[in-house]
Amino acid sequence: MSTLRMTSDLRRQLILSAAKRCFARNGFAGTTTKSVAAAAAISEGLLFKHFPSKAALYAEILAEECEADPDLAHLLGQEPSTGTLVELVKGMVGHFMHVSDGPDEQEAQRIRLMATSHLDDGEFARLLYDKVGALIGPVFAASIERAVAAGDAARIGSEPLNLFWFAHHTVLMAALTRLPAIPCLSYGNAADVERQLCQFILRGIGLNEAAIASHLDCELSPNSGQSVTAESA
Repeated sequence: MSTLRMTSDLRRQLILSAAKRCFARNGFAGTTTKSVAAAAAISEGLLFKHFPSKAALYAEILAEECEADPDLAHLLGQEPSTGTLVELVKGMVGHFMHVSDGPDEQEAQRIRLMATSHLDDGEFARLLYDKVGALIGPVFAASIERAVAAGDAARIGSEPLNLFWFAHHTVLMAALTRLPAIPCLSYGNAADVERQLCQFILRGIGLNEAAIASHLDCELSPNSGQSVTAESA
């Protein structure tokens, strides 16, 4: 690797580090590319050579956080299978449904940003979908194929990755209903809702009742967590 390339990669990391500090201190709306450039001690023009927009900076930070999450890394390192598929769904449901219950307002703001991006120019949502799809999509699609081959699932359409996005859209919308101080909908008992939502998604992506009954109540694998996200991912 050339010195120039090493310098470029280092500068990119310095920009990301400065951006993390700015976003943590001022939030997405209160951060500007000019303030990030100043924090990184570079010109705004040089920043744009690495990241074309504020949304691109933020999406890259969220993607790095996902990649650095040991629970998600463990899960994505599992052999594609019906069990892995169920764990992915359980993790995604758990993550989104607990955002509104916990003290992490920053995570809630990320979901709001994801939602408003769809109503604006869509740039942030597109960037994050691309990054999350590249990270989680291959394992999800391969696990769908293994489930079909094992007789645990019926094939639904010709694009397995679409099933991941349909699942994601479902849990994102469910989370959005719970973000206001007074939830838009009351789903009832939290544990029952998570199980019901998992069942709904697993049936929707083609799993049969025997496979759902066999895997849904299993404990998550050691070190696997509820961190599968696409906002946050």
